Amino acid sequence: MSSPIYREASEEADITPLPMAHLSIEICHFRHEEIIDDTDMVRAQFRRAVPLVAAFIESAKVEFGSNTRVSTCYLTDDYFQPRFEPAEVLDRLLGAADDAGLTIDYLARESGCHQAPVFAGGVAVGTPIPVAEMVAARLIAQPEDEEVATGGRPPTTEFGWLCNGRREQLGTSRAAMHPQPYRPPQEYGRGEHSIFLDVELWHDRDETARRWSCPFLAAVWQLVRLGMLRYHGAPVLDPQLWSPDRDWPDRWQDLPPVIQLNAGAAPFTAYRTLSMLPKRYLVIESAVRVILDHLAPDDDVAALVAAQGRAEQVPIPTKVVERVGHLLLDGS
Repeated sequence: MSSPIYREASEEADITPLPMAHLSIEICHFRHEEIIDDTDMVRAQFRRAVPLVAAFIESAKVEFGSNTRVSTCYLTDDYFQPRFEPAEVLDRLLGAADDAGLTIDYLARESGCHQAPVFAGGVAVGTPIPVAEMVAARLIAQPEDEEVATGGRPPTTEFGWLCNGRREQLGTSRAAMHPQPYRPPQEYGRGEHSIFLDVELWHDRDETARRWSCPFLAAVWQLVRLGMLRYHGAPVLDPQLWSPDRDWPDRWQDLPPVIQLNAGAAPFTAYRTLSMLPKRYLVIESAVRVILDHLAPDDDVAALVAAQGRAEQVPIPTKVVERVGHLLLDGS
């Protein structure tokens, strides 16, 4: 598959500024079968999350003042688990949150991090936004990667793998006459020892179908929450207010990529994110940080967010990954 050509937002249209919360808190993540088959576990985890959310809100107020804006969100896995109908999953999920006294302001679909349909008047219109492809086009491999430089391995845009260092060096057929010592992988910027991570971003099923990995879509999810993505100057995922008495559609693709459940919620996008996740996601979130470390953000969008932060006396780190935080939970 050929990679799309990505153009700066400023070359196509004016950039739409987004309302920003100070902090976006992602609350837990469950497989669909867990929600359906073990709702008691989901409810218990949500109960554990309630005081943690309150503590992080109070901590944010210490840093940003009494008018701190904090929103909560949940990402549902309809990309890898589309076989369950929305009503099966969401009624149980949101019912468990209500029972636990937990407020979820925004509900997002993971498949929206792949392609985001544009909704108007409650229905999808036009061609979906190729969100994942946009982000993939902005990944930059390390220039010191000798395998790419010498043609021994295709670049990331074709290969679909990204690492935080130099991969192991193996001999070639010519090395039989001139043996070279094995060189183990090494982390870029390492200390005394390396921690080497090699992340699969996608694999191509055929010439037309690309399957994105969980870490890559999770990295896109962070960028969306941080307000760092635009398409022709407009936001890629625009939250749609959802009435509590409205029925869920039969298909996930008929649900907006992000819905706003709480009409009085703080903005969905935020200067910083915190993801409170089960500890089994440690490896995935480590991979997310590798991906974000290799991202070349749109300079104009980054400048806009930085300017918004300065206006509110909120320092915005230059590196996107430094705006991302995690809390890993035991027992889930």
